[in-house]
Amino acid sequence: MNLIWERPEPRGRTIAPTDRGRIVAAAAALADADGLSGLSMRKVAAELRVSPMRLYGYVATKDELLDLMADSVYGEIAAALGDRAEWEEALRTIAVATRDRALRHEWFVELIGGRPHLGPNALTVMETTASALAHALGPGGGDRLMAALGVFNAYLIGAVRNEVTERRLSRETGADETQWQASVGPYLSRQLATGRYPTMERVLAGMPEGDPAETFASEVAIIIRGVTRTE
Repeated sequence: MNLIWERPEPRGRTIAPTDRGRIVAAAAALADADGLSGLSMRKVAAELRVSPMRLYGYVATKDELLDLMADSVYGEIAAALGDRAEWEEALRTIAVATRDRALRHEWFVELIGGRPHLGPNALTVMETTASALAHALGPGGGDRLMAALGVFNAYLIGAVRNEVTERRLSRETGADETQWQASVGPYLSRQLATGRYPTMERVLAGMPEGDPAETFASEVAIIIRGVTRTE
């Protein structure tokens, strides 16, 4: 297959300059405003003031456009890394940058979690993650690397998806997390009072009421410690 990553862009002089970078930027802006469900090649073309057919010389399908959009977000994540020598700092930066970009581009969570993205920016993030974990596990931890990578990515994807979904529900219902908790509080108290859920009662009593970013950071720290243990 002639993948988008290795297929050259059309060349030639045109009245309205177009390239994949402009196409992806326009598509991302539309998705930021209206989500992926409202995104179409026709709308992107209208935003760029060119005909839809013009775009197909650069991007053959909408799936290719989504791949490019996802890789553009991975580019933002990769840019946050800089030159990080310490493996633990690299993992924390990847986690925090992924959350930050997912909250900025909520549509991103709909594109991650399935088949891995293979664009150059995604590969850079994957390489940095795998390299950091390999360094932490040491020469004798090679047989654990795939499992550690899977656990780290599974937590990260699940966490950002949950937070974005919660934000969307809050917007749709007009009720934030505090209001939701207040609405279910009496019911939950009655259920816990039956004594059938003692462990959950302990969990709920110990839940922090702080900044979501701080909660996320503490969870990431637990995941990193867990997947990099070298017993």
